[in-house]
Amino acid sequence: MGKASDRRKYPRIATDQVISFAHIDNNDQLAVSRDLSTGGIRFEAIGCELDLGDTIRVTFNVGDQSIVAVGEVVWAIETDPITLDIGLEFRDIDPESLRIIEETAEILPSI
Repeated sequence: MGKASDRRKYPRIATDQVISFAHIDNNDQLAVSRDLSTGGIRFEAIGCELDLGDTIRVTFNVGDQSIVAVGEVVWAIETDPITLDIGLEFRDIDPESLRIIEETAEILPSI
């Protein structure tokens, strides 16, 4: 059986950084990113409520570039009573930010 990276639409970059996220027009909350691709980001959030289909804004860094994107929660898994593992698919991200993610994915080994 092939690796998950063989089945994925976009190469993923492993990350472990503090990011911020929020429902549009709400205050930011902190989370930890787990992986990133041009298609979206996976992150771990503690003590928040997110539902499938929610639209949220995320802010994160790739190298020394800060990126802001808006996406839709496409999956959420409760890893313990207060922690969610979230999959966010980008819906609105500028082309320059996508280029930065693509270039980083080419340099770093994908997962």
